Amino acid sequence: MITNIFSADRPTFSFEVFPPKKESDIYNIYKTLDDLKTLSPDFISVTYGAGGSNSKKTAKIAAYIQNICDIDAIAHLTAVAMTEEALSALLKELKSKGVSNILALRGDRPSDMTDDIYLNRKYTYASDLISVIHTNSNICVAAACYPEIHPESASMEDDLLNLKKKVDTGVNFLITQLFFDNDKFYFFRENARQQGINIPIIAGILPVISASSIATTIKLSGSSIPPKLSSILAKYGDSPEDMKKAGIDYAINQIKDLHTQGIDGIHLYTMNNSETATLIHNNIF
Repeated sequence: MITNIFSADRPTFSFEVFPPKKESDIYNIYKTLDDLKTLSPDFISVTYGAGGSNSKKTAKIAAYIQNICDIDAIAHLTAVAMTEEALSALLKELKSKGVSNILALRGDRPSDMTDDIYLNRKYTYASDLISVIHTNSNICVAAACYPEIHPESASMEDDLLNLKKKVDTGVNFLITQLFFDNDKFYFFRENARQQGINIPIIAGILPVISASSIATTIKLSGSSIPPKLSSILAKYGDSPEDMKKAGIDYAINQIKDLHTQGIDGIHLYTMNNSETATLIHNNIF
């Protein structure tokens, strides 16, 4: 389990990757992971896909990270379409592959899920999933949090109360949803500590290397665009190469600022782009 990484006297640095849609592209993600391995991350997480559509690939890729790359792997698990039988089978599979770290998420409702199935799902929240995981296995469990509050929460106070309940079910550390405004993260972290949430909070950072994708990113994450990033998008949005460079520079400066404020760790959303991850890493360390 990876809980011991927080005992080191430094912020952690880690990556997220996602499974390819096509099975034939699985070797491309292996190449990406081989590249990321050279950067010596503390761990690499693998997403699960809408409704668990990539669950088999998630386990397969997590096993590659854990056993071939010799880096701690975190497998994402989502509650929304999970059944008791599927959860039991997945936990057994991960254990057999030597993966003992899970990021438990509620997950988004799949587009093809009927109202009846959604309303009668087995696990309503990530906390429901976490409770079962801890009763069945010795696993390190991470969970998500939202610096700008969950899109469905009424207020920061309401969101933090729900987060505290989730943490109390047995969460070892938190990874934030992506954000672009560090001040909003600092405000969230201060309020989380006041609420009694004292486990490590790792900051999730996404380099904006394409102006065309930012609208979808904001919609899914609930993150806001600060004036400085807005200016970058306006200035370089029509120039892909300049936008990529400016977006990477923005992420580097964001991480450097977080390091000055005692951050527990940085989790880089790589979008399976090892080149971008390498550029950022080499400008931080």
